[in-house]
Amino acid sequence: MLEIKRIVCPVDFSEFSATAFEYAHSLARHYNAKLFIQHVAEPFISISPRYVSQPVIDQVYAQQVADAEEKIREMTKRRSLNDVEHEVILERGAAADSILELAAAERMDLIAMGTHGKRGLDRLVLGSVTERVLRKAPCPVLVVPRPAQEAAKAAAEPGEFHQILYCTDFNEDSPRALEYALLLACRYKAGLSLLHVVEGSNEKKLEPEKQAALQQLQAAIPLQTCGPVEPAVRAGKPYEQILAHAAETGADLIALGVRGRSAVNLALFGSTTHRVIQLGSRPVLVVRT
Repeated sequence: MLEIKRIVCPVDFSEFSATAFEYAHSLARHYNAKLFIQHVAEPFISISPRYVSQPVIDQVYAQQVADAEEKIREMTKRRSLNDVEHEVILERGAAADSILELAAAERMDLIAMGTHGKRGLDRLVLGSVTERVLRKAPCPVLVVPRPAQEAAKAAAEPGEFHQILYCTDFNEDSPRALEYALLLACRYKAGLSLLHVVEGSNEKKLEPEKQAALQQLQAAIPLQTCGPVEPAVRAGKPYEQILAHAAETGADLIALGVRGRSAVNLALFGSTTHRVIQLGSRPVLVVRT
């Protein structure tokens, strides 16, 4: 049985990580989970005695930690954490490595993080912290592409889910993502849509494949669900149809099952997962076994 009992939310105090924090707090509250708020102070210069002494480096890091503590206090004032168990973790080092190490050491059930910010997944620059975490995370990752004000049309309230879209290409990891989508729909009392995209543009020729896919979607729906589940099959480019269907159904979360480590390699610009995260305005839950 799936459980979400330990959630880590890395923050760099950008507007994107602030929005991710809203979702992390909401999930912790709904699942009665412990929330870990992590900030990593990354090296600011070459740590070489030839250029600057170690005491000076330590002093700068100490100031970074003090600043981070103050910013976290300000952040938690805006969203009280009295309703969830939480722990603040301040570290120095490489952000992606620190996030992955903490997720593994503490056996996190979920990582919730923004995709932009100081080292986020930018529209032009790849090789980001978020990309690396997506490729190597030992648990599902919730990525929040845009801050709340830009996603207002997609979400009625930051951190809450009212309509969830689960997308599948029927690979071996898809059932795991469906479990998460069903679980979230139950906890949030949200609507749930299932979508498969048949690649191509000739609707007439693709009709038999679409009908077969629809039957496969319907067969995947459990006998007992918390509410209605609406299956749909569309034709076209997967990422375009996923984003279009999300907009049409008012989805405020997209859940994707992906194939192992290589399929989450967002350096491949054409990957469906990458484009949905990069071009969309909704949080995306990336799940792999």
